[in-house]
Amino acid sequence: MTIGTIFGTIILVTKREKRVKKLFQNPKTVPFKELDRVLGDSGFALRQPGSGSSHYIYTKGNIQISVPFRRPFVKEIYVKRVLELLGGEDEKEKS
Repeated sequence: MTIGTIFGTIILVTKREKRVKKLFQNPKTVPFKELDRVLGDSGFALRQPGSGSSHYIYTKGNIQISVPFRRPFVKEIYVKRVLELLGGEDEKEKS
């Protein structure tokens, strides 16, 4: 956790928040490992593919997202979908 100050107000920034911010800043160059870490930190459970599939499935409650493993970077559309899910999750946590 990093502590910073803006106009005399102390702001706590967690590693999870930094990772999500990094995804927002450049969704075109996100390695699969980074996306996996963000989803794991957000409470999503991973179900690895079986019998030759390259799609990893993440679930949390009723929410499910499938992300294909791709090198060097995950396609932008999947990163944006994850960001939309995380944005919705953050709103639920605040209420």
